[in-house]
Amino acid sequence: MCGRFVFTAKPSDIQTAFHLSSVPSELPARYNIAPTQQVAVITNDDPTSLDFFRWGLIPSWSKDKSIASKLINARSESVDEKPSFRTAFKKRRCLIPVSGFYEWRTTEGEKNKTPMFIHMQDNQPFAFAGLWEIWNDPEADGKEIRTCSIITTDANPFMSKIHHRMPVILAPEDYATWLEADKPAVLKALLKPFEQEQMAAHPVSTRVNKVSNDEPDLIRPVA
Repeated sequence: MCGRFVFTAKPSDIQTAFHLSSVPSELPARYNIAPTQQVAVITNDDPTSLDFFRWGLIPSWSKDKSIASKLINARSESVDEKPSFRTAFKKRRCLIPVSGFYEWRTTEGEKNKTPMFIHMQDNQPFAFAGLWEIWNDPEADGKEIRTCSIITTDANPFMSKIHHRMPVILAPEDYATWLEADKPAVLKALLKPFEQEQMAAHPVSTRVNKVSNDEPDLIRPVA
């Protein structure tokens, strides 16, 4: 699964990497983004703009927003079939720009898991494949809430040393296809493990375990 990530790229780099018409000039660096928080998204509805949705998908038909905590990730293997995701897969896809993400490595003989920061070797921003939905809150006079989920897949050989799953990372040349294609087979073909040669990882402080910690030291290597 993917339960924490980082988004620290400069607005100009985000605008260039994703061919956006504009990006907010004040884009705070985030070092420990967690479920239920607002995350940056680029949707198929508006592919040249950066928006912010709540992480944890709430299907439009849901009667209870608490379901969001269970739908922060969507498995690539069943995303086109599971009721919670299948409509979004057909109609509401998005890119979720990131600078890196965390996963916790289990080491034989050690009680505690080691948090690892995973990123691109060139430290450039990249994108997860995501889904988004619109939900109207009955407790707030139908107020519209926009939510999203990150799609996951099997780990590549690099990631398998850390965890058996990984987020679907899209190659830049596939961004437009993910947002624009309408054939399920074409879309499903993109939901695969990313090329391991471009990835890097290092252990980081256990301070990342606490959601309220959100500072640059979290991504710095530790011995």
